[in-house]
Amino acid sequence: MTRALRAVARRLRSLPRPHTLRARLTAGLVVLLAVSCAAVGVAAVVELDGFLTGRLDQQLTEVGTQFPASLEHKGQTLTDHDADDRERGDTRRQAPHTFGARLVNGIVTNSGVVPADKDDTTTDLKVALTARDRRELAAVPVGGTARTIHLSSLGKYRVLAAKGRDGDVMITGLPLESVEAAVHRLEAVAAIVFGAALLITGFAGALWVRWSLRPLSRVAATATRVSELPLASGEVALPPRAPESDPRSEVGQVAGAFNRMLGHVEDALTHRHASEERLRSFAADASHELRTPVASIRGHAELALLHPDPVPPKVTRALERIEAESARMGVMVDEMLLLARLDAGRPLERRPVDLTRLVLDAIADARAAGPDHRWALQLPEEPVTVTGDAHRLQQVLANLLANARLHTPVGTKVTVSVETSAEATSLVVHDDGPGVPPEVQPGVFERFTRADRRRTEGRGGGAGLGLSIVAAVTEAHGGSVGLESCPGSTTFTVKLPSRGVA
Repeated sequence: MTRALRAVARRLRSLPRPHTLRARLTAGLVVLLAVSCAAVGVAAVVELDGFLTGRLDQQLTEVGTQFPASLEHKGQTLTDHDADDRERGDTRRQAPHTFGARLVNGIVTNSGVVPADKDDTTTDLKVALTARDRRELAAVPVGGTARTIHLSSLGKYRVLAAKGRDGDVMITGLPLESVEAAVHRLEAVAAIVFGAALLITGFAGALWVRWSLRPLSRVAATATRVSELPLASGEVALPPRAPESDPRSEVGQVAGAFNRMLGHVEDALTHRHASEERLRSFAADASHELRTPVASIRGHAELALLHPDPVPPKVTRALERIEAESARMGVMVDEMLLLARLDAGRPLERRPVDLTRLVLDAIADARAAGPDHRWALQLPEEPVTVTGDAHRLQQVLANLLANARLHTPVGTKVTVSVETSAEATSLVVHDDGPGVPPEVQPGVFERFTRADRRRTEGRGGGAGLGLSIVAAVTEAHGGSVGLESCPGSTTFTVKLPSRGVA
């Protein structure tokens, strides 16, 4: 039994379950109605069966043992003139198909059944009983309540046993066919009526649930539109609020709370955008204003170094450091100004750019800056042209090659390749150096992200803006940049749209 229950439970768990709230409510409504209909049907069938069986038992009590007592006489056929008068009189007072049996010491000595046509004088009253039938008849308690038995040649009967005058046992039985027919008819009618009720209720319930949850569906649609908006940066215009319904209902309360949340989110995004704009404006203005004093400091340092009079070595060293740091600061200011302009959405030039020529020039500059590295090229046979800003794309190449040179040891091989397809033009920079540390990779394109200073010590490490400029310029061209790195293999891939590919 336990195994069977477990098997049933496993089958129930394997059945498909509704995922939406609408389907769950409809399914729950139909299941509850099905359980109610099943309970009413079972109760009605059991009650009808008990009522009709009780009426049959009452008839058995009223009939008594007249018919089985008549079977005690010899001559069981209607052609036997010795028993005809008495037997016909008894059978005519009995209901058709009434069964009777006489038992002596638990053994059936006589048995018979009233024919359907009691006026038929040719029908034999005898019944063919099997050994099992005789055992069942012998097991009927004398003087007890009626019980149901199954006779092989007649079917199910409700029988009642009583003591006879000669110490024998008289058994009278009435067929259960009419009771079973009425019960089966009720079962069929209940199945049809309840099945139709379930179908109608399921359809009507689905419509009702759909109508009731319509405000919630609108909230879900609004939430979906909000989830598709780019909220990371820039000005964001949220969609119209979800229509509110009765605030006394749960759905109305959800819609109201959701709309209030959207209001708070919109206010926060507006404040964030205003803050970003102020910060970008400040960075652009500060970078622009710093360019002049930085250039002036550098010029004065160069002029002091050109002075013909003897200068103490410490002063010369200080002036050289001032010149170097002012040059480095000038590059940083230019980079910050470029990033501020890109963040502000300042458009770039859109002209045909010979990407092959840019790669050749960038490799030539990289060989001059890093002669101890091995530089390689993999270019298509035909020149590759893209649409964009030549100066900014050259800066992307220069930053990627400088990054490979500064963050890899002497002797590292750096390979630059260009790949074209119908969707994009890819610029790939690969090196076989030690790779980017795993903890740095997630934020490698963020601003002021720098690798381990020990890896770049003595090689002029930058301020951590080079790769962020690569990402910003690539995104401004409608492309993307990615990194794949492990010890012995680091690959930066810049993908640009192919609309301008020649």
